Amino acid sequence: MARLALFDMDRTLVRKETASLYMRHQYEQGAASKRDLLRVGAWVLQYTLGIVDAEKVAAQAISVLRGTSEIAMKARCDDWFQSHVRPHVSDEARRVVRRHEAVGDVLVLATGGTLYGALPVARHFQIPHVVASLLDVDERGIFTGNFVAPLAYSHGKVTRVRALAARLGHRLEDAAFYSDSITDLPLLEAVGEPYCVNPDVRLARLAKKRGWPILAW
Repeated sequence: MARLALFDMDRTLVRKETASLYMRHQYEQGAASKRDLLRVGAWVLQYTLGIVDAEKVAAQAISVLRGTSEIAMKARCDDWFQSHVRPHVSDEARRVVRRHEAVGDVLVLATGGTLYGALPVARHFQIPHVVASLLDVDERGIFTGNFVAPLAYSHGKVTRVRALAARLGHRLEDAAFYSDSITDLPLLEAVGEPYCVNPDVRLARLAKKRGWPILAW
């Protein structure tokens, strides 16, 4: 019977943290400073440790987009994916995605990152459904500098995935979910088959305790 097969993005489908890759791209384009690189590095470390204030960080990061074009962001992220993300795509992740597809499972990319960063990755993996953090856009297609609550992070990701599951006619409790991060613990606990991919220290410890599969991609 078909079910949802959910895949996190950073350090799961992609072996690197895509926020850092995006900022590196911006730096190389002259659109970000070394200070910006350091700030994003600090946020990524906090995220890895599971101590980040996600809404505060998102508000700070997104505020710089106020007044810019959504179309320009889509084009920028397509370029960024080809130059900075595609080289870090996991071949094993691709094989696992195709195995789920072959048995009729419904593929979903579920990330705390923005929709603009997620869509090129989803297209590359031929994953038709995406759950991601959404940015507010006005009627002109211009970013307001705000995000649409809830962020697809921790319990907010569960909320967004559960809504998608309901629309598609599937039970979240039957789903499989692949993730690297302790911040995804609420969704890992909500699904029927949790898989810990390249897990951070806290998630690896918990996975061993609970007998969850640990995978190295």
